[in-house]
Amino acid sequence: MDRRQFLTAAGGGAAASLISGDVAAQSNLIQTSARIIIIGAGAAGTALANRLVRRLDGAQITLIDPRRNHLYQPGLTLVAAGLKRSDYVVSDTAQWLPDGVTWLAEWVAAVDAEAKTVSTQSGETLPYDWLVVAPGLVLDHDAIDGFSLDMVGENGIGALYAGPNYAARTWAAARRFTEEGGTGLFTRPATEMKCAGAPLKHTFLIDDIARRAGNAGKMNMVYAAPQSSLFGVPIVAEKVRMLFEDRGVGTMMNRTLTAIDASTKRATFAVSGGVEVVDYDYIHVIPPQRAPEFVIQSGLAWADRWTDQGWVECDMQTLRHLRYPEVFALGDVAGVPKGKTAASVKWQVPVVEDHIVAGIEGREGTETYNGYTSCPMVTRIGRAMLVEFDYNDNLVPSFPGLIAPLEELWISWLMKEVALKATYNAMLRGRA
Repeated sequence: MDRRQFLTAAGGGAAASLISGDVAAQSNLIQTSARIIIIGAGAAGTALANRLVRRLDGAQITLIDPRRNHLYQPGLTLVAAGLKRSDYVVSDTAQWLPDGVTWLAEWVAAVDAEAKTVSTQSGETLPYDWLVVAPGLVLDHDAIDGFSLDMVGENGIGALYAGPNYAARTWAAARRFTEEGGTGLFTRPATEMKCAGAPLKHTFLIDDIARRAGNAGKMNMVYAAPQSSLFGVPIVAEKVRMLFEDRGVGTMMNRTLTAIDASTKRATFAVSGGVEVVDYDYIHVIPPQRAPEFVIQSGLAWADRWTDQGWVECDMQTLRHLRYPEVFALGDVAGVPKGKTAASVKWQVPVVEDHIVAGIEGREGTETYNGYTSCPMVTRIGRAMLVEFDYNDNLVPSFPGLIAPLEELWISWLMKEVALKATYNAMLRGRA
């Protein structure tokens, strides 16, 4: 199958599924006066809002989020490698929201799951029958001593997760590194994190860009991580290890970044029994990540796991809160073993939709989430591995026989660089 045939087949199949889904939804509208609050207008909250308005007639759906811009977060790695402009990942939140949804542009201050209310920072209190918690997560940059976001782009410091402008500034620092050489440190946090493949992608891309410039001999590329493995899925971790070995990328495992000194270009890592200080010319910082404070303070978080991170307690298959059956978690904030990617959201949203609609109808939902997570692991410009897996670390390829998940293929790169954003946008509209 060549590129044109692939895109034609993919586009045709997607169009057919969208049409059939819309027809089915419009023919089965459910009359209800249910009050549904969705916290967060990111990928998860927006996709769910669009799906619910096509299933329910008369529901009072309120979406709470103060952010005026919607970020296409999968594109940040491309911006940080100079492959896309920063505006590639930015759109207006309002353009994705459907008629029939009330958007309240405020921060959430608290949730009272006993009284079934949500309070905003302006003091407004809203009652709900169903609550979906999908606010994303907090990037805890303050946890890295000596680091602040105003450093990004200068003195060899990058931090692509922080947003489109910071991703562009990350590329400014990374570009200088690929030209001048030296030691590059590519870090990840000890906490759970959104898209755990992102630090690996950034490492691969910067290495490839330096090689293309003929500067491979100047580079000392080092990937530093608190974990003992390069990736959570063993077979993928081994593949990444082999690629790193082939390209001369060193590793510093079981090391957690705790501080940087921008003036001396030194990074401090916590290691077993003490600390280790490493000189760098470029460092990419990914900070610890946690749930928003209102989740923790409202008693929605797990009490016996991820206690330092505060992810929402929920059933890993239905995403329903274990103590408050009217509450669901979606996306990054969900306290499940996997699933902090946009691809995971695509499969989580229909599950929550099904259980809310079923609850409104007085029956039990049937849809379940199996932990599906997808990572188009970019390994060089023009090549990627389409890694898809579930809770049990089984590889679950969407295109068996066509796309080998552990092969560096142009078709996997094409899906990341071209097709993924179209699929993401369709998901936001509730049509994928």
